[in-house]
Amino acid sequence: MGSLYNKNRVFGSSSTHSSPTCTRTHQIGALALIFTTFFLTRLLDQSFNSTTFQYKSQNDAVSQDFYKGWPQRGYGTHLSLKIYVYDENEIEGLRQLMYGRDAKISVDMCVKGQWGTQVKIHKLLLQSRFRTWKKEEADLFFVPTYVKCVRMSGGLTDKEINQTYVKVLSQMPYFRLSGGRDHIFVFPSGAGAHLFKSWATYLNRSIILTPEGDRTDKRDTSAFNTWKDLIIPGNVDDGMTTQGARFVEPLPLSKRKHLANFLGRAQGKIGRLQLINLSKQFPDKLESPELKFSGPDKLGRKDYFQHLGNAKFCLAPRGESSWTLRFYESFFVECVPVILSDQVELPFQNVVDYTQISIKWPSTRIGRELLEYLESIPDKEIEGMIARGREVRCLWVYSPDSEPCSAFSGILWELQRKVRQFHQSTETFWLHNGSVVNRNLMEFNKWKPPMPLP
Repeated sequence: MGSLYNKNRVFGSSSTHSSPTCTRTHQIGALALIFTTFFLTRLLDQSFNSTTFQYKSQNDAVSQDFYKGWPQRGYGTHLSLKIYVYDENEIEGLRQLMYGRDAKISVDMCVKGQWGTQVKIHKLLLQSRFRTWKKEEADLFFVPTYVKCVRMSGGLTDKEINQTYVKVLSQMPYFRLSGGRDHIFVFPSGAGAHLFKSWATYLNRSIILTPEGDRTDKRDTSAFNTWKDLIIPGNVDDGMTTQGARFVEPLPLSKRKHLANFLGRAQGKIGRLQLINLSKQFPDKLESPELKFSGPDKLGRKDYFQHLGNAKFCLAPRGESSWTLRFYESFFVECVPVILSDQVELPFQNVVDYTQISIKWPSTRIGRELLEYLESIPDKEIEGMIARGREVRCLWVYSPDSEPCSAFSGILWELQRKVRQFHQSTETFWLHNGSVVNRNLMEFNKWKPPMPLP
């Protein structure tokens, strides 16, 4: 689109009619008026632009320089997406990836726990105003699978997961059309896309949503690609994210028993073992109880969050992988998260300045030095970090896209940047009239599944 510019023209008059003489004083005054008008206009424009798209919290006002909303960062001024969601009965094999071979895995089972994002994102897309029922007009395609839950519940083996994925993908003409570029998959655990053993062959161009940005500690190749994939927040218990009464209400800093805490299993990880040993040396400063996740001594959800909120700082070391749900949970009990995971990736880094709401400390320097550093931070500064964290924690909540600030809305903004108007693949070709064909020069609308994949 071209821009139209209005040019001011100064017309000199050759008339000899008597008129006021334009003196140098007049000229200087006119220039001063022009410059004053220009700067006032610019000042008003900047003031308007800085507030138009800014998220407004119901909490006390704090400086929001650490949070720059999506429209201010080159994402466009509004969301404009059309996402097609595959139906579970549309493709043979898709139900097995959602409910297991015998269809005994329930949605209620899979929506709980740290992997619940695979269900929540699917449900929210089904209700979303950005959903389309027409494949031909879709910008993106969402493939619903609950494979982490299905695998953990014994619904499918690793081999069955791999075979079923290949079977499902082979029946998707639009996946073939783009080489998978416009198809979205959720892998909500530390294993990421590695749950699908052949991901590198079939999903190497697709958009992967995962809380895990690094998996090279156990794999030769990371399944996360910063160009095409998205880091998403973990699934915090609904009892802490819903508006109104929560499981646990934050304690004033003066009433918190500990300086810091670590609530988690050791899992044989060096950093976690170091924290447990450190808590034994300084039990009055660092709490790290032995947690039971099963049996009669299992820590209940409410008890867990009560422990978590009884410290000023919540330590979040890496476990089996670099991400930890504890980072997100800490914002809802209002302790400052301290990341002890060097390779961690965080969501929405284009709009959130994490240095203002959290601390990242080298995992190689876990020890007394860490506690001394945390102890040196004044309560006033801790309160400031907590207040800023309160402003953005809505980004960790999976609520409908009608909410101006939510994990789902954030994901949609990020997905909008992934949309490509042109989806080239090695198996699609086009002719002079714009028709898309395969290697046999058959038009796309005549392709018949199942089709072989690369």
